[in-house]
Amino acid sequence: MPRFTEFDFGVSWVMHFFHQDWTYEGDTAADVVAKHLAESADEESLAVRRDALILGNLPSPTLEVLWEAGSQYMPSFERLGGGAEWTRTVVGLCDARLSANPEVRPLTGADTEDGTACLDAVLAEIEGASFLAAEVRAALTDCARRCTPEVAFRTLLRAISCAPDASLSVEQYTRLEAIGSVLQYGEYVVDYVRYLVEQ
Repeated sequence: MPRFTEFDFGVSWVMHFFHQDWTYEGDTAADVVAKHLAESADEESLAVRRDALILGNLPSPTLEVLWEAGSQYMPSFERLGGGAEWTRTVVGLCDARLSANPEVRPLTGADTEDGTACLDAVLAEIEGASFLAAEVRAALTDCARRCTPEVAFRTLLRAISCAPDASLSVEQYTRLEAIGSVLQYGEYVVDYVRYLVEQ
């Protein structure tokens, strides 16, 4: 396993926190993220921080579309100060978590892969996910071009899992698996959406 985890990671992992019962885990969205970071390895906080910094290249409305697409019950952005402010908050939470350990080692090897070689393949899968709203596909495309294809791909997987009318053909899922293999993902990153494959 080339990466530090077999499972989802980074900002797409954080998106997973915001489910129907997220308020049982903290009074605020920031509390929930801080709780999970405190319980995780250094590498997880590093990956989240990296993703959130990269996403800072996007305008606030685009970030809001991405966060909402990848979460089942994202809190109101009016309370969070907007998409850009919330993304900066996530960076700050990671900084606070990492400051507790002065010997944090940076991510290396496969964990630094940005997926540049997969750009065209990622863009094609975004476009092919016709069950996603047009604004979601546009935001994912912006993310792939202005951030990294790798972050966009994980966010696409989250958006697929949260979309109410999502379904995948065997061919689509096979292509997603192929991209995940090139990105050296662990076993369960792409597998998370396997249940949507049409039988």
